[in-house]
Amino acid sequence: MTNSSLLDEVVQWSQETCRQELKAVLPKLTSLHHKSESWDDHIRILKIITEMFLPHIGLSELEDECLSKILPKVVTMFDSMVKEILEQSGGLSSQNTELCSLLRNILQAMMQIIDALSTCVRHVGTFEEVPDLVTIRSLPACILKILRETFQHCKDSEVVYCGRLSLVADLLQGLFKEAYTLQKGLLELLDRISLDSSASEEEVSDIVTVIHSLLDICSIISNLDIALHANTWKFLIKQSLKYQSLVEEHLHHSDICNSLCDNLLTSFHNCVELAEQIKHGGLQEATQSTEYKLFQKSAKMCRFFANTLVHYIKEFKFFLAKYCSCFHQLYLQIISKFPPSLCAPALPSALSEELNAAALVPMEALLLQLLAFRPFVDVVLLPDLRLSPEHELPQCLLLVNALGQLSSQTEEVLQLWYSGSQFSEETPRLPLYQALFTSFRRCSTERQVPVLLPGLMMKGQAQIKVTPHHHICVQLCASVAALPPVYFPVLERCLADAVLQADTQTALLATDVWCFTARYGTAELCLHHVCLIAQLVKACTTECYQSFHLGLLLRRLVFLMTPSHQMELVARFPPSEVENLPVWRQVLLRALSQDARYRVVSDIIGLTQKALTDWQNGGYKLGQVHKVNVVLLALQAAVREQSSPEEQCVLSAVRIITQLWSRMSPDQLQTHPVLRSTLQLLLSISAILVKNLEHHIILQALLCVDAVVSQGCAEPQLLLAALELLSSLGTIFVPPDSQNQILPRLSSLFGVLLSDRSWLLHQHALEAFSHFAEITNHEEVISQSLCDEDTKTKVVNYLSKTVNAQGDVESRLQRLKLESAVIDQHNKRLENASNKQAADAVVDSEPCPKRARQETSAEEEYSRYIQTAESALKALQALSGPPPQWLGSRLKELQTLITNISTARHTT
Repeated sequence: MTNSSLLDEVVQWSQETCRQELKAVLPKLTSLHHKSESWDDHIRILKIITEMFLPHIGLSELEDECLSKILPKVVTMFDSMVKEILEQSGGLSSQNTELCSLLRNILQAMMQIIDALSTCVRHVGTFEEVPDLVTIRSLPACILKILRETFQHCKDSEVVYCGRLSLVADLLQGLFKEAYTLQKGLLELLDRISLDSSASEEEVSDIVTVIHSLLDICSIISNLDIALHANTWKFLIKQSLKYQSLVEEHLHHSDICNSLCDNLLTSFHNCVELAEQIKHGGLQEATQSTEYKLFQKSAKMCRFFANTLVHYIKEFKFFLAKYCSCFHQLYLQIISKFPPSLCAPALPSALSEELNAAALVPMEALLLQLLAFRPFVDVVLLPDLRLSPEHELPQCLLLVNALGQLSSQTEEVLQLWYSGSQFSEETPRLPLYQALFTSFRRCSTERQVPVLLPGLMMKGQAQIKVTPHHHICVQLCASVAALPPVYFPVLERCLADAVLQADTQTALLATDVWCFTARYGTAELCLHHVCLIAQLVKACTTECYQSFHLGLLLRRLVFLMTPSHQMELVARFPPSEVENLPVWRQVLLRALSQDARYRVVSDIIGLTQKALTDWQNGGYKLGQVHKVNVVLLALQAAVREQSSPEEQCVLSAVRIITQLWSRMSPDQLQTHPVLRSTLQLLLSISAILVKNLEHHIILQALLCVDAVVSQGCAEPQLLLAALELLSSLGTIFVPPDSQNQILPRLSSLFGVLLSDRSWLLHQHALEAFSHFAEITNHEEVISQSLCDEDTKTKVVNYLSKTVNAQGDVESRLQRLKLESAVIDQHNKRLENASNKQAADAVVDSEPCPKRARQETSAEEEYSRYIQTAESALKALQALSGPPPQWLGSRLKELQTLITNISTARHTT
């Protein structure tokens, strides 16, 4: 019997005949199927086997007798069909009917193959007993390969059919539906199968292959069908968890996690884009619009992928150490699209709430899952974390969120976050507090805008929006209140580092937290901190940024000290000693108790008077002026807060200032910078004491200011001090006999400073002139100061509070970003210079290395003996008391010896 006649005969058989002839005919049919070369023969034999003989094959024989023999050929034939379409479709057109017919026939053949495979799945499903995977081993692998090829072909159909998709669209749609049905049946079948811990390596390998194949299919169908995509992912994760103990070491965790993250980001970005389209189209209320329905579907997928990722991380966390950087970036990317990020779109509240539920809420769960995971903590607290500008604020918010969740964590987790890396072999990791201050510093643009964050919920009050500084400060202080004592040394080091870095706003945040720490702790802790900071202030140079930051901190902490501890501070750093003056010029005297304040003021006044007397007795030498300047800085702090002009310290200060003004010569100011420093201090002190100064002293001050302004040698700080004095002159009345000398100079100086091109000086000049104009009795000065029309317009606008034209929001934001970059570079230069100075100091303090011993030359011997003799004679000269009688004769002998040595050496 020929092959053709066998097939013709078999198709005429009844089901009973097929059952009876199964053993004899099935091997022949499988052999014919394997040898078939044409697609028609292949499909004809496949349908005969699956429709007529398959129903009579028992489950135990199914794999060996049938599936393993026919399915490999099925995959081969299906692949050849897809390949033929790819090769022929380039010439497809409505005129080429022959090619069109060929391609449609191939697609119909592909559908028949898929239908045959569905028959196999349905047959296996008819067995009451749950099949073992080994009994159908070939079926899942074959079907998943066919499904992958089918879905890929459907996805690429626009490109494959070269714009002639309409000619085959109906068949492609049918092909997709058949594949959809086949996958659904396969997944239901696989869901019935169970493996226990005794499963063979072969069975485990098969399950892993199924999971990875489904992952490949997920990457293909993501844009084809939302429901199919979601259901495939659900089954994939379900199988991974069902056989977790068997497959966890074999799964491609990187591919699964990356795919979940990519799908989450894609659906999230789709949500954001659709939300913006809805907003711009004014469709917020049109809940039945196509855009709104698409938004809801995308939000649903976003929430699904986010929750799936969180669940996967929870179950396979310890296999995901390498992918924590991916999770970190995912968190930052999603948070960056929500307020208060600068790149977050402004969305209607309803859409924003849906987006929050879909993405923001799961991100909180993601962080909670990873909070105790060391590899994730290592990534987040990496010392040199390189982030894009739009991710700086999300990083800061991540750290704040982590800080808020630590109170309920174990001791091990607390140590992981709070302590930083402890050993060299660990991955470098910053303490959380240090990382938070560093991150806050990098959010300079957001701080300048400023962006707004939720404030603290207060009972009976509506929640308000607050600045980043306020928000983070509250969170930090709450953390400090719950911090175990063992981590206080780390906290103190982090606060000190933050105060000593160059960014002033970051130092101010650290100062706020430090003050809370001191107030929350004991009085002894506060005293300890104040003494430590005072010692650091003494060690700083006058002009460095560290001195400014430490002074600000010291000034505030002194308010928190008890009166007895304030007196102890005075005793440890006596104001009567010059080296302690840098400490006391930083302290606000109103913070001190009455006894401490009296002691400090008295000592400073006395020390200033002594320095002035020493300068006077030394002949007013320029080389000693710097000593006077040191005490004047402290004197400025002492008189700054004296309420009554009749107080003794004010009167003493006036005498000192008057004496110094009498020594100031305008002619010397240009050539001697140290005198300009003195002038700056005198101007600031005189502004405080102006009501006590005689008018010839005020005239002398104006002459000096006029000299440095006209000579162009005045530093900005000096001009700001001059403005302080000019502003304060509005409080006094100049008598008629002095008006001709004082008022014209006052008007002239105001005119010059109001027209200054420096925005800083111009602003301070406007403020000073405004204050002067409000309180002065000499109104003629006002008009005489405004001779220039441009200056007059600016002053009038300032007084009337006219706001200059504001640029649009985007322009302002770009300007702030540029300013932030400039400020950041400036701060880095300051820190680099400070670090270099510190390194040089360390080098200078180290002893010189010992030199290798060398033979002493004759010249070195001469030098050594001469130095010894010279030292001995100098020591003899320094002795006090009456000399012995024999000293004269011995000196003559030495002189004779020196003469003989000199004569002998010259003759040789």
